[in-house]
Amino acid sequence: MTTPWTMTIDCTDAVRCAAFWRTALGYEDAPPPAGFASWEDWFDACEVPLAERGDGAALVDPTGAAPRISFLRVPEPKSVKNRLHLDLQVSGGRAVPAEVRRARITGEVARLLDAGAQVLSEHRIGEDLDHVVMADPEGNEFCVV
Repeated sequence: MTTPWTMTIDCTDAVRCAAFWRTALGYEDAPPPAGFASWEDWFDACEVPLAERGDGAALVDPTGAAPRISFLRVPEPKSVKNRLHLDLQVSGGRAVPAEVRRARITGEVARLLDAGAQVLSEHRIGEDLDHVVMADPEGNEFCVV
């Protein structure tokens, strides 16, 4: 038996961080818990103070295949390299011709730059682009491979 799990990303602005990753991954906002028409209804029922209602956000894969991702507001900004990161696997892998991989990677990088990410570094194998290390709007690293 496996244990259900969610990846949680600490951030200073949960709504902004969730919006970036919704765009990056093609995810959707998580629906409210069963029995509630909206998150506001759930907040009210659970007596969540108004000041805390922006402290978190959650996204789900619209197909239901990939894990849920949660975002949790923390008081401190990111200060060191993350030890866990996402690899957005858009190139098709090293069996794909290098020029096709490069086009797929650079296309995704451009899309994510428009969504608020930044490029941290590019990595090559010989002359061929292998992957690009990027950061989300809060500085969390991820790779486009």
